[in-house]
Amino acid sequence: MTDRPSWAPPGIDITVPSVSRVYDYYLGGSHNFEVDREAARHVLKSVPAMPKVGQANRAMMRRAVRYALGRGVDQFLDIGSGIPTFGNVHEVVHALNPEANVVYVDNDPVAVAHSKAVLDGNEHATIATADLRDPHSVLDHPETRRMLDLDRPVALLLVAVLHFLSDADDPHGVVATLRDALAPGSVLVITHATHTPHDRSLDDDMRAGAAVYQRTSTPLVMRQVPEVRRFFTGFELVEPGVVPMPHWRPDTPPGDDIDPAVLTGFAGVGLKA
Repeated sequence: MTDRPSWAPPGIDITVPSVSRVYDYYLGGSHNFEVDREAARHVLKSVPAMPKVGQANRAMMRRAVRYALGRGVDQFLDIGSGIPTFGNVHEVVHALNPEANVVYVDNDPVAVAHSKAVLDGNEHATIATADLRDPHSVLDHPETRRMLDLDRPVALLLVAVLHFLSDADDPHGVVATLRDALAPGSVLVITHATHTPHDRSLDDDMRAGAAVYQRTSTPLVMRQVPEVRRFFTGFELVEPGVVPMPHWRPDTPPGDDIDPAVLTGFAGVGLKA
């Protein structure tokens, strides 16, 4: 169980699951350890649709990135970017604007190491090692300063990351700090796990799945939709507002057969005036 793969960065504790590596497993990636796979399997016992939740999250992110590009935004800051997989932000961005700059941010050593390998030789994308809980460490990071002009609009992506900040981390204060550093015309993209009080059985299953993350260094905190909406203070919410991820400007209308668990992830996009 504790055999160390050759790609594992030295010094990393492979006996503790990581949310980045668990998510990588959901998406069919290979940069995860047995401890991550074991944690993921426990989650899947309660929420078998978790891979579909991850796919819906990634799909919404790609739609939001294209929305930002359509507004002329050519700078992207993706915090909590995780381990690269198919359809990363820089791939979506550079397919439409090869000159746009993308800064990924993560504090997981595997995510950072693999991102560096993927981005090697890419002049318009980079990875910064920093922690969202300290937003100034993100904003003041040399890679952020080198790649982004914060006096111009930036698309700030907080995709499936804020629910890993506890209330003690002051997540709304963290977002406010980032907001205040952004220029008018910037775009905020958020996805977040939420409670489902209208479906007690599903809510119980989601809570059981979330309980597995207590074994990681970043437990998952589901929040009510009004709390998610409050992250957009200082931004103008674009239509259709904060809605289940598949319902945010879908490329094709979502069908009636969506697994209810997928609808527990909410998404929104805001514009800074």
